[in-house]
Amino acid sequence: MHEWEKIIAAISESSDSLDFPGKRELSTPRHYAYLKVAEGCNRSCSYCAIPLIRGAHRSRPIDDLVAEAKQLVQNGVKELLVISQDTTYYGLDLYRRRRLGELLERLATESGAQWIRLHYTYPTSFPEDAIEAIARHQNICNYIDIPLQHINSHILNSMQRGIDREGTLRLIDRFRQLIPDVAIRTTLIAGYPGETEKEFNELMDFVRQARFDRMGCFAYSPEEGTPAYRLGDPVPEEEKQRRVAELMALQEGISLEINRSRIGRTLCCIVDRREGDYLIGRTEYDSPEVDDEVLIRQTAKGIRSGDFVQVHITDAMENDLTGEVV
Repeated sequence: MHEWEKIIAAISESSDSLDFPGKRELSTPRHYAYLKVAEGCNRSCSYCAIPLIRGAHRSRPIDDLVAEAKQLVQNGVKELLVISQDTTYYGLDLYRRRRLGELLERLATESGAQWIRLHYTYPTSFPEDAIEAIARHQNICNYIDIPLQHINSHILNSMQRGIDREGTLRLIDRFRQLIPDVAIRTTLIAGYPGETEKEFNELMDFVRQARFDRMGCFAYSPEEGTPAYRLGDPVPEEEKQRRVAELMALQEGISLEINRSRIGRTLCCIVDRREGDYLIGRTEYDSPEVDDEVLIRQTAKGIRSGDFVQVHITDAMENDLTGEVV
């Protein structure tokens, strides 16, 4: 990956005249773009085949990423979504230390992006300076996407996640201590080998107490070649689906309560598109395609996709807010 010159040379004799790295055609709407900071993964999560497919973690140089971010912003991008297979590992292979905090700092101060959003972080050894950067810069969204997968220490150990229940709870407390208005998105796995009703109830209690802003849940599926594959698939599929449904029903109630707490507030939203009589936007607490949307009554003219507007929230549902432009 990232050997662009070799790829071009293989398909065209004119590669010397092409300045390929950093130039991109967007597959997203023009106002947001994904900024992939690394390829591959060095983690050994027992259920995951990504390291087998993608290979080892390979960070991209900070200067290259900042240059790409600037070019994207110059071409109309307002929101950068920072991604990789494991974003918190960023820099450890290339610089022998984690440099996500420094990367966020430079993106916030040099790219010109109005929103920067952090995705696909890993709970083990979460860099403190990255949390501090989010808290310090207004253009870094108060949003952390961190797949936790489970809370039971025995299950986490079998998953080879490198963290236990206590470490997970301390990390969540740290997020909320340094970034009081943070929205935490997570994903969980139900029905992992060894998860009995006891471990599942512990997971339910965790979701009930942690009150995540956004959450997804997947039924465990064995991947050939992974360490967990040797454990078999002892939880029946019907039982796994029941557990997923219970977790998501619990989360729907939590999401509704959190959304209702925002009624009466005025929130900054980015407009993604128009649908019928509404503009469809998002708050800083919501990433495109996976999170909630704001249905904005078109009381003002001349608003286009990519515009930021102040929206007074008037109503709330489990997965959406409704409001009008102030």
